[in-house]
Amino acid sequence: MNMSDEVLVSTAQSGDANAFVELSKRHSNRALQTAYRITRNRQDAEDALQDSLLKAFTHLKTFQGKSSFSTWLTRIAINSALMILRKKRGCFEISIDGSDGIDDSGGRYERWEVRSLTEDPESRLAREEREEMLRDAILRLPRVCREVIELRQAKDYSTREIAQALGISVPAVKSRLSRAKMTLRSALVPTDSQSESY
Repeated sequence: MNMSDEVLVSTAQSGDANAFVELSKRHSNRALQTAYRITRNRQDAEDALQDSLLKAFTHLKTFQGKSSFSTWLTRIAINSALMILRKKRGCFEISIDGSDGIDDSGGRYERWEVRSLTEDPESRLAREEREEMLRDAILRLPRVCREVIELRQAKDYSTREIAQALGISVPAVKSRLSRAKMTLRSALVPTDSQSESY
């Protein structure tokens, strides 16, 4: 089909399932990649995609075209991926030990660095406890802050891209990132009295 997304959406909203199939083909890959960057697990990302496609199909008539269909589907995929993370609590992987910032699939991600000159058993235990606390703290953030911090962790979205994906302004993204980081710093204070940045 050579129809524009707008025409396909309108046709799909009128009950043409083939139009929705075409929209899905065009935009599923971006939604899947976004879900994978959040879940870091192929099966979870595919589950999130299937869930988001089902939700998009079910709620298509509520889509008003204020953003592109691709952005709308991606936002649904983000929410689906975050829901999977919440159910699996603790499965969100973050490099906090100064590793090279490359996950098992070869994808790069932002590091939350904790400077450590030694790695004796006591230091290792403290680091592992801090890593677990950070994961838990991220999952406890308010949804609006958790979304931006997890997309930033994926390191594939710039501030502008996060804003577009979530349908908010760039200043709102910056504000939420700042609030999220302040909250995370506060959550980590009890385990480390040193002033460290990430």
